[in-house]
Amino acid sequence: MALESQLEDRVLDPMVPSIARVTARREETADVVTLEMEAEGWVGFEPGQFNMLSVFGVGEVPISMSGDPSDASKIIHTVRAVGAVSRALARLTPGAVLGLRGPYGTGWPVGLAEGRDVIVAAGGLGLAPVRPIIYQLMAERHRFGKVTLLYGTRGPGDILFREELAEWRSRLDVGVEVTVDHADHTWHGHVGVVTRLLRSADFDPEKVTAFVCGPEIMMRFMANELGDAGCPAQDIYLSMERNMKCAIGLCGHCQLGPAFVCKDGPVFDWPYLKPLMAVKEL
Repeated sequence: MALESQLEDRVLDPMVPSIARVTARREETADVVTLEMEAEGWVGFEPGQFNMLSVFGVGEVPISMSGDPSDASKIIHTVRAVGAVSRALARLTPGAVLGLRGPYGTGWPVGLAEGRDVIVAAGGLGLAPVRPIIYQLMAERHRFGKVTLLYGTRGPGDILFREELAEWRSRLDVGVEVTVDHADHTWHGHVGVVTRLLRSADFDPEKVTAFVCGPEIMMRFMANELGDAGCPAQDIYLSMERNMKCAIGLCGHCQLGPAFVCKDGPVFDWPYLKPLMAVKEL
């Protein structure tokens, strides 16, 4: 009985990962890949949630979901190879085994945007965590007003999900604008920071809900621009995916003021984040 009890405790331990297996791999850019995987017992996720992915013998990192929330048969993550664990994840190929814990965190409150215009603003890799929102908006297009995606990257070579961006842009009921900080001879679109795209976006500031994800400086400027355009602060939501280690609020690495990003976020509204993002130590 003692051994059975120990095994049961181990199974119930939230720090023990389940086993996932990579079923497909797609290279998005030179340093970004999208992994598709499956795991026994997986039941789906809400847009904005994340998983803890581990490469055995290397380590564990939090990665947001980037797949379709209506398809519970697939677990999809888009990973940039920037550290030891993410580089190891990016090298995985179909058939590889990895550890998975999750999903964790609060999701984007897409339901609160019903009947309203929607702005989805993303910078760089931030397009991956908001992609599930776009899938949901497209699938339930009749529930929302005007829908606009604003996306910015450093250069043309950093643009994610090119085929899907083209597909979304081809729709007559969705606005898609893409900009780059630095253009080359292949680029014929907008040049400049993503906040500039907001000035030409078509939305009603009194009835718009905005979802923003990207580098913190980009999110701060975008939230301020939205406020200047007349969007109420309580209708602006940002994702603060940073410094998460355990995902269950034990280690304290992700504490943001009185909140823990892993448990209380990663999605927060702008009234909560605005004063905190002005404190350099945080």
